[in-house]
This record gives sequence, structure tokens and C-alpha cells, in this order.
Amino acid sequence: MVPLPFDKEIYPMMPRLPAFATAMIVTALTVASSAIVSHAASSASGRGVKTIAPKVLVITMFGEETKPWLAGRKLTTKVKVPGLSKEYPEVACDRQGLCVMTTAMGYANAASSTMAVAFDRRFDLRNTYVLIAGIAGVNPKEGTLGSALWARYVVDGGLRHDIDARQIDKDWPDGQVPLGAASPTGKPTWAAGTEVYALNEALVQKAMALTGSIELMDSDAAKTYRAAYAAPAAKAAPSVKICDTISGDTYWHGVKDAEATERFATLVTDGKAHYCTTQMEDNATLTALKRASEAGRLDFNRILVLRTASNFDREPFGRTAIESLTSTSGGFMPSVTNAYRVGSRFADTVIDNWKTWKEGEGWK
Repeated sequence: MVPLPFDKEIYPMMPRLPAFATAMIVTALTVASSAIVSHAASSASGRGVKTIAPKVLVITMFGEETKPWLAGRKLTTKVKVPGLSKEYPEVACDRQGLCVMTTAMGYANAASSTMAVAFDRRFDLRNTYVLIAGIAGVNPKEGTLGSALWARYVVDGGLRHDIDARQIDKDWPDGQVPLGAASPTGKPTWAAGTEVYALNEALVQKAMALTGSIELMDSDAAKTYRAAYAAPAAKAAPSVKICDTISGDTYWHGVKDAEATERFATLVTDGKAHYCTTQMEDNATLTALKRASEAGRLDFNRILVLRTASNFDREPFGRTAIESLTSTSGGFMPSVTNAYRVGSRFADTVIDNWKTWKEGEGWK
């Protein structure tokens, strides 16, 4: 343990202060601290910004995910937050209790932007429901273009060993190895502590019950594109369901990586995770929210992750991975639209029944 500055081991010759002097110093520090807080509060008030207690905070990752929320809501209150990205520097709120923020893409942006808002004293998030709503790649065995997928487990796909496929043992399926394991199928033996987040099961089930019957947007291009896939789930019309998501800064694609991802998600959750979507932010966002929860800034049991499918995570039979990665699937507009449709239904339910949801009774 690092000793404090006045530890006697560091300053053995420093005289001990009399009790009354110590009391005076403590009092002075307390007054100074209060003055700083009051100054910060008055500065915020002076800028016309009072404390905002959102009923729902929506977190998107880039502008196209945010557009439907801006178009569909009167988000007239704008709060510039230090620490947000220069591209998306404000949190936008309406009078009903909905706020929307955009992190910018990838782990670094997601974690830092979320932390900036979570610890900004102008926001009281203690009763807020946080909805992470964005697009993703989808496992064709579990969903299709435009599908809206609520996550129970959020798994970090990047915290692992990776060996080039040209150097792996001949009997290995790939070079993705759990941390501390000796093969791709081995269990991890050490961890960073942010590999897996299990969300509030009752809240996830309630979100599904509220949104399962929503008519989702589709497109002719998406209908044509999904016909190339053999799996029944891929060929079907988009729908709402519960499955699990995996995060990673790397935008990977293809059957080999997809199969490795499925295996990895199963291994690190002891078979509990049912992988269906892949995205680039959620474990980072959830880590920031977890730290904020531990600091008393918000309630981690009030968090949901909704991902809508803009593309498949692998190629169909008869095409190469690069052909699949660079093709236009027709899923983008349905995905950003459906993230709003489904997320908005949940948000409206919370806002319209706030007395119940504020007390945590809405999902029970």
C-alpha cells in the first residue's frame, strides 16, 4: 500500500499538530470543498442548465443510429458535456424525461464518453433506465437483417490470446485461445474482470414482452440478400427476440471467425451465452456504467442492450468472406429504424408509467 503524504514512515521528524489545529484545517477544507461544489453548481445554473434526472438515457454509438431519435423526439434541451467526443459533444433531452447521447464508435470512445456523462453532476441517473441501442452483425442461425435482439449476456470477444492460423497446431480449428488456456477449446484460467456482463434477466424479459409484437421495417434489398442463406432464421422476416452479443474493437467477418466467436462465448460463460450479434462497444460501455454504479451514480440493474441487425456476420455458401464483407445487404436502414421503433416502445412505457418504474416495480 502506498503511504499517505503525512505517514510517519516518510516524515519521521514532522511534529504532530495539536487537536484544535487539526480541527481547524479539516473545517477549512470542508468549507473549501463545499464552495467548489457550490461554484460548479452555480456555474451550471448560470449557463441555464439545471440538474436533469432522465427517466430513460439512450446511448447510441454514431450519428446514423442517433438520427431516428432526433427526428422522432423533441430533444430541445442540449447539454454540452466535457469529455464527450468532439463529433458528438452534447446530450440531448426532451421535457418528458428522455435523453440521448452518442459515444462515437469503438471501445475507447464508448468507455470515455459514457464515463463523462455518468459522472457529470448535472445528471442525476440514480433512477434512470439506460438503453444501449445500436446496430450489429447477426449470426444467420439466430436472426436476419433488421431483427431486433435484446441481450442477456454481453461478452468481450477481444480479451483472449490470438495465434496466426498459419502457426497453429494442425488439429486446432483456429488460433483464438481463451486467456491462460493451452488450446482454443480450453477454459480461461485468468481474467480482466470485464469479460462478461449478465444483465437483469427480469428487465430483459419485460423488454421482450413489451416489444415482441412490434412490426419491424424490412427492405426489398434485404429480402433479396437474405435469400442466399440456408438457415431458416436468416431467411425469415425480421423479428424481436432475446439472445446474446459479443463485443470487440475489430470488425471481423467470415465463417471461421464466427464459429470461433460462438465457441468463445460459450466457453467464457459456462455455456450460458447464446451468441447472435457482434458489435464494437458494449463491454466498454457497460464497464463505464458498472464503475458509475459502484460509485452510486446509477443502478446497474436498470440497463438494457438492444442491437439490430444491419449485416450478417459471415458469408453465405458460394461466396467468399471478402465478397460478403464488401457487399450491400440492404439491412442498414431497417436496422437503424428498428432500433428506434423497439427502443422507443420501451422508453415510452417507462416514461408513461414512471411512478411504477421509478420504484423498480415496472419489470416485476
